[in-house]
Amino acid sequence: MEAITATRSFLLEYPKTIVVVTLTGVSLFGLKKWMAGGVCRSKARLDGKTVLITGANTGIGKETAVDLARRGAKVILACRDMGRANNAAEEVKKKSGNNNVVVKKLDLASLQSVRLFAKDISASEKRLDVLINNAGVMCCPQWKTEDGFDMQFGVNHLGHFLLTNCLLDLLKQSAPSRIVNVSSLAHERGQINFDDINQEKNYNPWRSYSQSKLANVLFTRELSKRLQGTGVTTYSLHPGVIRTELGRHFWPTIPLWKKVLYKPFSVFIKNPTEGAQTTIYCAVEKSLENESGLYYSDCARKATAPQGRDDEVAKKLWDLSASMVGLTQSE
Repeated sequence: MEAITATRSFLLEYPKTIVVVTLTGVSLFGLKKWMAGGVCRSKARLDGKTVLITGANTGIGKETAVDLARRGAKVILACRDMGRANNAAEEVKKKSGNNNVVVKKLDLASLQSVRLFAKDISASEKRLDVLINNAGVMCCPQWKTEDGFDMQFGVNHLGHFLLTNCLLDLLKQSAPSRIVNVSSLAHERGQINFDDINQEKNYNPWRSYSQSKLANVLFTRELSKRLQGTGVTTYSLHPGVIRTELGRHFWPTIPLWKKVLYKPFSVFIKNPTEGAQTTIYCAVEKSLENESGLYYSDCARKATAPQGRDDEVAKKLWDLSASMVGLTQSE
């Protein structure tokens, strides 16, 4: 009785405080739900299908693998670090209840590794229904790939460009099939610097990253045109702002005062499961069967920045990329 009386007294004495606290709580909950973004509602099964995901040992790649494995797919984790990849595979098997999870070595910073990997997949797999180009590096120092390319452009774009082309025959044989390229909202700040594609004159981590993410969007667009009539469709997407290892090179460069301001808002950033939803959506959503070359965010079609719709630049980028990786007719 005393507790009830005390509570009633508090409610009567501080009604405004209670209203403010309640509204604040509801608003924060709503903000969290809004920041979590769209959710893939598709119940599509993938039994008998094969999915390949690059960079699937952590973050949204791993969560994508768990979801697609739950749907019955054979999932191939294409990763550079085999130790972490094997650990991730065990986690995917445990969470999904599907033991048909395979780990393969792939270093997107090495064209030789990409070619050897693609040759292995083409020889060992009878089909490939979904290729998810998920791996990436963000805002790293001015590093070079094994072949001398800017690391971000080389891994985020050129490695996936070559991998996709090397697997196109298998994807066509498995049609209808899909190619999903994980891009970013950062493409809106990007420009393809054809005069200094490797960012050697005045390196800026953000400029390099934005260029590579714009390249993902343009590659998706040009690829869709080249695949018309094959039954292979392409999609690019922005997964959202997510708490993953992708930002490991970015966060150390932020001034302390910005980190302090950021901290209270970090709780509203997507977790990897939330960040994987649009990738999953593009991989399985039945209504997208007749769409190709488009861009998505929060499980919905969105418009790209104007430079992401420049077909002349997309064609020029394709030709340059093919030259840089030494793409041959047989590939």
